[in-house]
Amino acid sequence: MSQRPQYLSAEDRRAATVQAVVDLAAEQNPAEITTTAIADRMGLTQGALFRHFPTKEAIVEATMSWVGERLLVSVDKAAEGAASPAAALEAMFITHIDFVSKHPGVPRMLFGELQRSGETLAKRMVQTLIRQYEQRLRRLMEAGKAQGELSAELDVDAAAVLFIGTIQGLVMQSLLAGKVSRIRRDAPAVFAIYRRGIESGT
Repeated sequence: MSQRPQYLSAEDRRAATVQAVVDLAAEQNPAEITTTAIADRMGLTQGALFRHFPTKEAIVEATMSWVGERLLVSVDKAAEGAASPAAALEAMFITHIDFVSKHPGVPRMLFGELQRSGETLAKRMVQTLIRQYEQRLRRLMEAGKAQGELSAELDVDAAAVLFIGTIQGLVMQSLLAGKVSRIRRDAPAVFAIYRRGIESGT
């Protein structure tokens, strides 16, 4: 059992719970994470854990919310500092890769939620995250087309899907290989190929 400070505020305790789930998801199948395992990781009893979250589903929902907020804030910040739309896309791509590298449990949780049958709030949250991400990509790509940096014939909807799919492919390969570090190694060359495919030929 991990030893954690017992005097955290309710907000800090909730944040620590989310971090415990993300950490556990990097070590085991997210679907098999129990509230007992979460409480043990935090050095708490299940009773103490349930004072902050009424159900396990509420813990999953809080974790999905944390993932969405952190990822979108990170890619937005990366894009804002870029010199051009194409550079912003690259910054988002690399920032997303870095986020996954730092939190390898996150993609496992996202994939797991999307594979669940039926509708859950957590699954809808993941779907919303993907839609919001794609909206950002499409705006940047339209700006790139308007500036002549990206191909005028570019299908921004397909390009946005491919952008996210490329990251997902890298993530899956790193998970299969059991080497999260591989994703950072491969990302720059993979994005270079993607970028050549969407750039203007002029």
